[in-house]
Amino acid sequence: MESDNNHNIDKRNFDAFVHAVGSEIEQAQVRLITAANAQMLFHYWKMGNYILYQQNLYGWGGKIINKLAQAIRFNYPEKKGYSVRNLSYMCQFAKAYPLSVLRKLIETDTKSTITSVQNITESVQELNNTVFTQEPLAQIQPADNKETTIMQEPLAQIPDVTGTISRICQIAIEDMERIFLSSPVARINWASHVVILNNPLLLGVRYWYMKQSVEMGWSSNVLKMQIESNLYDRQIKSNKVNNFTATLPAPQSDLANYLLKDPYIFDLAGAKEKADERDIEEQLVKHVTRYLLEMGNGFAFVARQKHFQIGDSDFFADLILYNIKLHAYVVVELKATPFKPEYAGQLNFYINVVDDKLRGENDNKTIGLLLCRGKDEVVAQYALAGYDQPIGISDYQLSKAVPENLKSALPSIEEVEEELTLFLDKDKNS
Repeated sequence: MESDNNHNIDKRNFDAFVHAVGSEIEQAQVRLITAANAQMLFHYWKMGNYILYQQNLYGWGGKIINKLAQAIRFNYPEKKGYSVRNLSYMCQFAKAYPLSVLRKLIETDTKSTITSVQNITESVQELNNTVFTQEPLAQIQPADNKETTIMQEPLAQIPDVTGTISRICQIAIEDMERIFLSSPVARINWASHVVILNNPLLLGVRYWYMKQSVEMGWSSNVLKMQIESNLYDRQIKSNKVNNFTATLPAPQSDLANYLLKDPYIFDLAGAKEKADERDIEEQLVKHVTRYLLEMGNGFAFVARQKHFQIGDSDFFADLILYNIKLHAYVVVELKATPFKPEYAGQLNFYINVVDDKLRGENDNKTIGLLLCRGKDEVVAQYALAGYDQPIGISDYQLSKAVPENLKSALPSIEEVEEELTLFLDKDKNS
């Protein structure tokens, strides 16, 4: 029975208690959804292996997938998600991630969480270059053959069509589940896996997109757009022009170089046919959430055409962002023309101003990003020589590639600004 002293409960403490309980309920729901998603993926992976096993027994001419889809519709009419198309994807899923690949991804994932950005990219390259010599299909002799030959990583005990159990692995089904659920494959949803399976990506690139999807909270539509715009090539493989190594300490220089893209692709559906810098700025701010999506991990909008009075003169910086991971302001200068050496000097000036006027004691060095409609990389690299402020130079392209259905999935400008305000207030009070 409750005490009669309820009226003595401190309201603020009780409100905090209710908030803590609410947070636990919400987190529990996320955990349940995440666990359910991982279990569904494991089920699809097993289904794919069952089908691959049967295809090996009877050959492609047996039309196993078509017959299985018909049988499921007949015997389990209430079960959805087992169309010929989806069963085919399950086969591709199992074929793409045999146990040997899952183990390698877990090993890479463990290294990637404790090493530098440079080592993460090296791990991706290692995955790309790894050759898995085992046949991706389960090439298993018929169940009545006592000497079962396994040509790939052993699968689970799979029931054949006669109902007998074929012993085709030394690993218990529980161990297979543990391996699968421990891999990064289990952390994104099925729709995102279908997007990845629809693209001819190397294993390391697939892994990188999976990691980005989890870290950035991408929907399958956003993932599809990022793959179609060759985000991996633009962020990882491109020869980027910057002086970060010379002007920033090693951990931050690696991260800044990793986050820089070349080229950037901006969706400016409302821009003029021949857009100038101001028109581009207006469109980027108008569609700031899509702009920040393209900018990448941890960017928040601060100001456009930020006014600074220096001496007796007025100056206006095109765009100022803040990157939470870099813990630094980023000054962006837009040019509607190809790169010219004098552009670097102008950007260097604005970096100095932001360092003096905005940068706090807990902020790292301000970084400059010059976006041009093309550049001569040799000229650009020469232009950066001698500057002691960190500057990156990238091309940008104008596109109408962002689908309409992404708009509702992206945060509003108010949410973006609120996120930045909360972060900066927290930082000031720490």
